[in-house]
Amino acid sequence: MKTSQIYSVQFLIKTAKAKNGMAPIYCRIAVNGKRSEVSLKKYIETSKWISVAGIVKGNTEEARVINLQIDQLKIEINKQFNRLISEGKSVTSEILKKALSGEEQEEQQEMTLLNLYKYHNNQMKALVGSDVVKATYTKYLTSYSKLENFMKKRLKVNDIVLSALNYKFVTDFEHYLKADEKIGHNTTMKYIRNLKKVMNMAVSNEWTYRNPFDKFKCAAQRVKREILTSNELQILSEKSFEMSRLDEVRDVFLFCCYTGYAFADVERLMRKDVTIGIDGKKWIHTDRKKTGTVSNVPLLPFAQNIVEKYVNHEYCVNMNKLLPVKSNQKMNAYLKEIADLSGINKILTMHMARHTFATTVTLSNGVPIETVSKMLGHTKLATTQIYAQVLENKISHDMIQLQRVLDNKVSEATGSETTGT
Repeated sequence: MKTSQIYSVQFLIKTAKAKNGMAPIYCRIAVNGKRSEVSLKKYIETSKWISVAGIVKGNTEEARVINLQIDQLKIEINKQFNRLISEGKSVTSEILKKALSGEEQEEQQEMTLLNLYKYHNNQMKALVGSDVVKATYTKYLTSYSKLENFMKKRLKVNDIVLSALNYKFVTDFEHYLKADEKIGHNTTMKYIRNLKKVMNMAVSNEWTYRNPFDKFKCAAQRVKREILTSNELQILSEKSFEMSRLDEVRDVFLFCCYTGYAFADVERLMRKDVTIGIDGKKWIHTDRKKTGTVSNVPLLPFAQNIVEKYVNHEYCVNMNKLLPVKSNQKMNAYLKEIADLSGINKILTMHMARHTFATTVTLSNGVPIETVSKMLGHTKLATTQIYAQVLENKISHDMIQLQRVLDNKVSEATGSETTGT
């Protein structure tokens, strides 16, 4: 790969160190803005030095010898710079200076991308359970794996130093994820977003001077989120299942449809989480696992009935759990079976329940989006707006209400004119 590093060479005299009108000549090497200087061990009269060109004036023997030394040093600097880059080594002004003098420290190794990622993930692993959710840590492990596969398959390398990274690297990574891994746009953006965050850590630790991926915009595409209609919710609630596992999974799914809980949150619910709210009715008071934000939700009668159904359930009693929640993988697998048996031509997933709560259960029934956002435990209203699809019946209902208001205004205006005559 081509390097994104920039270096420059300048020759100058140090007038401050001049003695008897003779000043020492230095070569200043700058790599990515950081400088080192090399003495040529030559002195020249200050009046004979051309600062702009960085050479000695005239065609004297002295001028020819010094200018030749300057040209040879330029060539050698360029040679050593290209060698270091081709060997995948770190290039700084100090290392380049040592390479010129034969004092290059071979043992000094620049941070590589995968080692950086490992460092980041190990830091995150230590915080799982306190500041970091395990699911987030797992996502970064997956991101690392995708990145490693990309470099092996596309770049034919096992790792790469940070200084060799450039914008093309991230665009090639994007293409690999979409073309080779067959990953959708939004998921691809999540992997790249993770990569950018890891690179920001490298900048903060001064392992690289800039993030070459800063200009890459991780813009997500709007997608239509599948939800259940009120009619489909009723079909599910009235459906009888011979197998208890399907009955339990259906109930947990519907509970999430009427509370807005994600799988990770409903799985954690304990019996003690159900309390009496300020209105004297039953609420669930808890924190969202993903964000740690408060997510207090009043129990609608339907959700409350589901909770009461499992008061004496063996698993719930032994584990002090609110509901018999199975693994996310099993829940989603059984939900597909439930959809087939119920005649619902949609792919049911646990996350669909959260969308259904935001749209069908709350927003379409006039609950303000600010209230819905609070119950979902969102930190930003924009996040709730992604979930919120405005249904046609809600639009119809709102327009009917508007028409009534307009009709009343017309009636009042007409009435006042009639009274005036």
